Amino acid sequence: MIPRTSAQNTSRVLLAGLIGNVMEWYDFAVYGYFATVIGREFFPSSDPAASLIGAFGAFAAGFLVRPLGGVVFGRIGDLAGRQVALKLSVMAVPTVLMGLLPTHSQIGIAAPIAVVLLRIVQGLSVGGEYTSSIIFLSENAPERQRGFYAIWGLWGSVLGMLLGSGFGDLLAHTLSPAQLESWGWRLPFLLGALVATTGVVIRQGIGAEMIEPMVKSPIRETFGRYRLQVLRVMALNIASSVGY
Repeated sequence: MIPRTSAQNTSRVLLAGLIGNVMEWYDFAVYGYFATVIGREFFPSSDPAASLIGAFGAFAAGFLVRPLGGVVFGRIGDLAGRQVALKLSVMAVPTVLMGLLPTHSQIGIAAPIAVVLLRIVQGLSVGGEYTSSIIFLSENAPERQRGFYAIWGLWGSVLGMLLGSGFGDLLAHTLSPAQLESWGWRLPFLLGALVATTGVVIRQGIGAEMIEPMVKSPIRETFGRYRLQVLRVMALNIASSVGY
């Protein structure tokens, strides 16, 4: 049975679906904005381009595991409830740890390894958050408003990217290059904890209802019964990513 959302809870439901994506994509935007500094600090090389490639290689690792995050957190939501999945997916730990992580000059090769591991954890969290939030919004939407409700998850990701990029740009125009290189780039990662805390508070009690799954094995159902639709969507995403 799908729960229906009362009018007084509509705003909270939409905000609960949006806030987690703000946090996760804020982290991705901040990392991308400061990739040059991160490359020098954690992937040092005599060739600046090699350092930047190393930083974006770790960035790519997070993207590659996003589908796995959707599978894992989606299953958690089916078995333990959406509230559990939504709480776990708002993961500020890798974001905050990124702001506290010692650099290559301090701990050597352990620094870039730690960056890659944190990006993988963050990628899993992003995949889980995006998928879980859209499912949550769709399940709590009125019958004829599911599209309107679900799109709030996407708006959250866009807002997070804007927020992260905006904060990065503010620091770049406020601090000196030396300050930004030394400690300034860490501030956005540390402040990401505030967004995550807000998300956890907003989501208290939201999605606590256990919804009986319509099928016993969603993954098998998706890649079995709907495999052609899945392949079509994947092809469209690949084509759009390469500009066709």
